[in-house]
Amino acid sequence: MKKVLITGANRSIGFEAAKQLLQKGYYVFLGSRSLANGQKAVDKLKAEGFTNAEAIELDVTNAVSVQNARTTIGSKTDVLDVLINNAGISGGFPQSYSTDVSVYKEVYDTNFFGVVQVTQLFMDLLRASPQPRIVNVTSGLGSLTLHNDSSWKYYNVMAPIYNSSKAALNMYTIMLAKELSDTAFKVNVVDPGFTATDFNHHTGTGTVEDAAARLVKCAVLSEDGPTGTYFSDDNNPETGISLW
Repeated sequence: MKKVLITGANRSIGFEAAKQLLQKGYYVFLGSRSLANGQKAVDKLKAEGFTNAEAIELDVTNAVSVQNARTTIGSKTDVLDVLINNAGISGGFPQSYSTDVSVYKEVYDTNFFGVVQVTQLFMDLLRASPQPRIVNVTSGLGSLTLHNDSSWKYYNVMAPIYNSSKAALNMYTIMLAKELSDTAFKVNVVDPGFTATDFNHHTGTGTVEDAAARLVKCAVLSEDGPTGTYFSDDNNPETGISLW
């Protein structure tokens, strides 16, 4: 049975991705900053008949928490097949160049450094998988190309902190994919779309089911699937895939 770790999986898109992967026969570790909230999510899944789910206390901004999560999961399995770096924060709105630098640091700590930290510590378990997959969750708001296109529907969304943190994540994904290009790894980044979640006070237009399906699509890529690729139905509605 393949195993997957999803950060920020106790609610919204992460929770739905966990459910969809359980439906596909995966064993899912649900990472959650609060173990209690993570356990509530697992209990909900088990009430629906999904037994192969387990809550893991995991705060991606806390090195000790990430190490403890690695130790816990490592005591249960020698192999991790999929890592979905889903945890993220916005930093609040509005944002501008004059927003205090402490907010920049807080957002980057979760959206960028947290991803790097988790990926590094779980890399050994991923390398033990015959077909390891890393899925990083981004946003179209992190696209430099789109933000230079005045016809883009979100062109006027001014969020320099959140947007730049996702742009950094995009570049990290490209570099990681290149570094692992001679291995079985598939490393991709997914824009789940403007989804109605707590993250945006449910102002989004998409559903968590559709958003999670985009993450799952990358998590289950075959060996001939792409790597170092940006997936976004917003950019290419016919294929859902466009290259940076």
